[in-house]
Amino acid sequence: MQETAPLPLEGRRDMYIIVGLGNPGKQYEQTRHNMGFITIDRLAEKHQINVTKLKCKALVGEGYFGTKKVMLVKPQTFMNLSGQSVREIVNYYKEDLEHLLVVYDDIDLEPGVLRIRAKGSAGTHNGMRSIIYDLQEDGFPRIRLGIGKNPQIPLDKFVLGGFTKEEKPLLEDAVDKATQAIECYVAEGINAAMNAYNIRAEKKKKNSSEERLKAEEINEQ
Repeated sequence: MQETAPLPLEGRRDMYIIVGLGNPGKQYEQTRHNMGFITIDRLAEKHQINVTKLKCKALVGEGYFGTKKVMLVKPQTFMNLSGQSVREIVNYYKEDLEHLLVVYDDIDLEPGVLRIRAKGSAGTHNGMRSIIYDLQEDGFPRIRLGIGKNPQIPLDKFVLGGFTKEEKPLLEDAVDKATQAIECYVAEGINAAMNAYNIRAEKKKKNSSEERLKAEEINEQ
């Protein structure tokens, strides 16, 4: 069946596309590399959005955060080909890239650490490399969830492994903060989300002006 074309620009409302990266399949559900999927699932549960429709090589669900329309997206291409799905969605809905946010795991951040940026390179993440390659653009917001790394475990086995007892509360807290940051981004914009959530909870200063300065420093990294 042929898909219905999107509404003309003058008949559409702006929509925020929130993409969580991960690998499909039961065996990957609770693994470090699926932090993006886990965050999407948390948002879907909180806002009662069913992410079950297969479209553009992804599971998607549409709903609202308050009055703002959102689409939650879980690419089903496996991690290294995530860009194929994201490119199809962006081309189909023709949203500005500032309305696309990608959330994913990052081995270069300690477990539980959150980093939000308005744009930038892919770093060491193959899923983000794929997205930037397919879009030929890196000017879209992203949230990185730290998972750390273990030099005693091969990287592929580490990222596809489950959470340790010590990691679990840190990563649970990071997912909670990521969902709040995404809600803030949709409601107030990426700069507001960066200023509010680019701070390690254990290093927050009592003085609010010091908190703001620290957030600004992190945003520039």
